[in-house]
Amino acid sequence: MLERIAPRRTRIGLVAGGLGAYWPQFPGLLATLQQSARYVTERFEKQEATVIDAGFVSDATESVVAAEKLRIADCDLVVIFLTTYLTSSMVLPIAQRVDAPILLIDLQPTEAMDHATTGTGEWLAYCGQCPLPEVANVFRRSGIDFRSVSGYLHDENAWSRIDAWVGAASARAALRHSRLGLMGHLYPGMLDISTDMTLLSSQFGAHVEVLEFDDLRVRVQAVTDAQISERLDMARSVFHIDDSVVDDDFAWGAKVSVGLDRLVDDFGLDAMAYYHRGLDGELHERLGAGMILGASLLTARGVPLAGEYDIRTAVAMLIADRLGAGGSFTELQALNFRDGVVEMGHDGPAHLQISSAEPLLRGLGVYHGKRGNGISVEFDVQPGPVTTFAIGQNRDGSFTFITSEGTVVPGPLLQIGNTTSRVDFGRDPGEWTDEWSATGTGHHWALCTGHRAKDIKAAAELLGISYTHV
Repeated sequence: MLERIAPRRTRIGLVAGGLGAYWPQFPGLLATLQQSARYVTERFEKQEATVIDAGFVSDATESVVAAEKLRIADCDLVVIFLTTYLTSSMVLPIAQRVDAPILLIDLQPTEAMDHATTGTGEWLAYCGQCPLPEVANVFRRSGIDFRSVSGYLHDENAWSRIDAWVGAASARAALRHSRLGLMGHLYPGMLDISTDMTLLSSQFGAHVEVLEFDDLRVRVQAVTDAQISERLDMARSVFHIDDSVVDDDFAWGAKVSVGLDRLVDDFGLDAMAYYHRGLDGELHERLGAGMILGASLLTARGVPLAGEYDIRTAVAMLIADRLGAGGSFTELQALNFRDGVVEMGHDGPAHLQISSAEPLLRGLGVYHGKRGNGISVEFDVQPGPVTTFAIGQNRDGSFTFITSEGTVVPGPLLQIGNTTSRVDFGRDPGEWTDEWSATGTGHHWALCTGHRAKDIKAAAELLGISYTHV
């Protein structure tokens, strides 16, 4: 029911090639390979991405022309389709000139040749893997990172591996072009949350916009009664409203939500972290207490917000969202040794798109550990496979991606306005907690639907970030 905010589309560059010396020797070979290249282009065009097709190259001169087209297009991933043998001199200029990760693919026409009817010309359509070691050798000697996928045109296993690299490129692109908001200040004493803003730009390529709560205040003050009424109707269509919700708190949360939308739009934000303590019910305290409804609605629409000023978790939520995995703000809540599960969640914000059922709005007379009171979101993540995804920071300041895979299982849940889920990691909950905590994770992370460790590992590789799996 919530319309997603359209992010920048990932740009996939494509170029196919083969050795031009073959064309006069084997009539029909080029047409066969070009047909394969058209199929590959069609498969990529079905992705939620912009495809820049640089065509089919037959020699190093044509490769330079294709490389320039892809360079200008500012691609997020460049895919080089090795349709048959070609020389490494035909692909090196492409990899050198484009500022993007390189994926080499060789997809032969079918699962296997029909040897009885295969001559040299027909065989050459099957030997796209032949130049792969040559190209890999030259790329390594040239200091060029690459990855490869070998298979056949209609090989869904190969395409699932290709799709994983496209997803990783989308995550990388989301960070390289992202505008991250930081509003307020660090929750006092949370040293694990403290993050150097310069490192967010230098390691991820993101822009960090420093915001004041006054930037939100002036936008909330400009919200009209009609806008509040409209937002209340939206909330009623999305949430089950518990009897504990106080009308004035509900209306205030709706007003803050409209102001938050305007803030995100005015500053062009892709993700944000926030916290403000406030004092004795003054306006800034009320703003901080009224964030959960609007932050959850924005997160569900593709602009994740993390509380307690945790920008690293906001980044993890952004990556998870772009991978189609949701990503809800989460921390440890309790261990259930009888059922063998780890209970985790938070008092908001939440990613509503991954709720197991209609999310609930509950009224809270007090927020534990925070100033103020108001409404909070309560739900359980969809049952089935999940991944915990944290972004930690090493002693040298470098970031690290951290994952673990488990399963959300049914059972009793807290009913205190928290997004509680019971996660079974297939082992003793205490042992899992010890190993997870030793990775360097902060005390928050994104809870994602599906087993996404391979996807997140691929994103880490493209970003040059270290990776740890529990």
